[in-house]
Amino acid sequence: MVGERGWQQIRPYIERVVETRAQVSYERELTDAAGRPQWLEVDVLPNFDDEGELSGAFVRVTDITKHRLAERAVRESEERLAKFMQASAEGILFHRNGTVIDINEPICELTGYTRDEVIGRQTAEFLAPDHLPRAQQALATGAEAAWESVALGRAGERIPVELITRSIMRSGERLRLVIVRDIRERVAAQARIHHLAHHDALTGLPNRAAFGLQLERLTASHRSGDAQIALLFIDLDHFKRINDSLGHLVGDLLLQTVTARITDNLRADDLVARFGGDEFMVLIPGVTDRSVVEQVAGKLLAVIEAPLEAAGRSISVSPSIGVSLFPEHGRTPAELIQHADAAMYMAKARGRANVQFFDPVVASAAYDALVVESQLAQALETGAFELHYQPQLRSGDGRLVGVEALIRWHHPERGPLLPDDFIPVAEERRLMLPIGQWVLREAMRCARRWHAQGLELPISVNLSSMQFQQRGFVDSLAELLRQEQVNGAWLELELTERMLMDDLDEVKATLAQLKALGMRISVDDFGTGYSSLGHLKELPIDKVKIDRSFVQDVPQNADAAAIVRAIVQLGRSLGMTVIAEGVETEVQERFLRELGCEELQGLRIAPPLSEADLQLWASRR
Repeated sequence: MVGERGWQQIRPYIERVVETRAQVSYERELTDAAGRPQWLEVDVLPNFDDEGELSGAFVRVTDITKHRLAERAVRESEERLAKFMQASAEGILFHRNGTVIDINEPICELTGYTRDEVIGRQTAEFLAPDHLPRAQQALATGAEAAWESVALGRAGERIPVELITRSIMRSGERLRLVIVRDIRERVAAQARIHHLAHHDALTGLPNRAAFGLQLERLTASHRSGDAQIALLFIDLDHFKRINDSLGHLVGDLLLQTVTARITDNLRADDLVARFGGDEFMVLIPGVTDRSVVEQVAGKLLAVIEAPLEAAGRSISVSPSIGVSLFPEHGRTPAELIQHADAAMYMAKARGRANVQFFDPVVASAAYDALVVESQLAQALETGAFELHYQPQLRSGDGRLVGVEALIRWHHPERGPLLPDDFIPVAEERRLMLPIGQWVLREAMRCARRWHAQGLELPISVNLSSMQFQQRGFVDSLAELLRQEQVNGAWLELELTERMLMDDLDEVKATLAQLKALGMRISVDDFGTGYSSLGHLKELPIDKVKIDRSFVQDVPQNADAAAIVRAIVQLGRSLGMTVIAEGVETEVQERFLRELGCEELQGLRIAPPLSEADLQLWASRR
């Protein structure tokens, strides 16, 4: 019935029953018709007759396939779990009611503990105290959850981790599985992102947003009490020139050096931030005396403008510093920043490289001047300047002998502006150099056009002291003459008395070089500079111009008439041509002609005219 093969398998058990006269049990593994494994549990029970002799046996067969398959599944699951624990790069921990019963190697690598040092201890021992409540809540509720926490390493170091808890059956027992994921790189990346969001990448300083939060916090904490907060707005003067001439790498190095110099000279409680570009902010809390702020600002002025070696040369940049105080100059962060900014503009308006506290009246004027400065720079680029020409006549016969070039600015909002409206600002901001260069070039081009048309008139051009004292001025003027193909004799340069009084030897040499180019030299505003006769006598001067302040009072004012008479006599005795400017009436014209003043200029003759109008005026004469 069981077949020969089956009999050979069960025979030993039958023989054991016969021999031992006791029950024998065994398992038999078969394969069913479908080829699937099948397990049978066989019990062989001896059967005795009335006399106690073994008469046979009962066989009980039980199919235990499901039981064995379940056991195999559990065993295979535990084997897979064991392999997973060893193969996983993440830490895995099993605990029973908080007591660790098993861990894998990554837990040891993460914390620095050995396996034996962890098994049997409480999980709470390996978490930072400030993170225990969350873990205890998960343990108490048995919830399956995931959250970020902090583990403690063997040396007590804090290790950012992510904990994932699950309930699991292992060896027939319900345990808690904890996956411990190392998130140090993620936390560090998040910290870097947060740092970049609140700090300047180049200097490492807090940026505008972070600075605003700090300022808001400080102003809120200083609303009561006598202490003030000082806000310093630092702007580097002419920083753009360094970027444009030496490159952004040098500019970046300079900004980093300035950062180090500022931070090294502040207290621990002070805060410095890069506000943008070449602008820095410094917060000084707890100020009880303005002199403290003045000392700090003065120190920053000195250290920032110290020379720096870069690109094989020594460079330096000066700061302009504006200061506003809380709550004296503003009760909100926005007001403080705005007023510190305005004070910084005041510092720039007063020559740069200085410190100014906010003053509402002065700040408004300084800001207006800087607006004009910006507009002047744009005017050079957009061609908003124009030269007008005022005729100069010989008094004896009324012949046109020359013109004076006078600049006009076609302001986009205010219309045509005269020099007095913008030249002082240009001189303060060193814009006179490019503006003066433009005037010279434009006058040369006009002279060339006129000579090509047969109108041979010298054009008189006013020089600023900044131009005249600029190193290499004569060479640049000679190059300009060459580029425009203009004879130097077609130009006359006007200088004020004060420009001739500083260094006689140097002035004399410069004038000699200008004369060598063929140019004539005229002294403008003569009589106002108090120059000595001996001084003038040594200089190669061709013409003196009587200042309009004297001309307007003749002949009725005896003192003015006496001064004009003396200037005419002095000029003629020194062999110089004398011209009077500001001639507006017939009486003035007649008085000057009778004195022997050789040339006249003013509204009595003609107003300043455009190039086209001047040609028309000249043709009609």
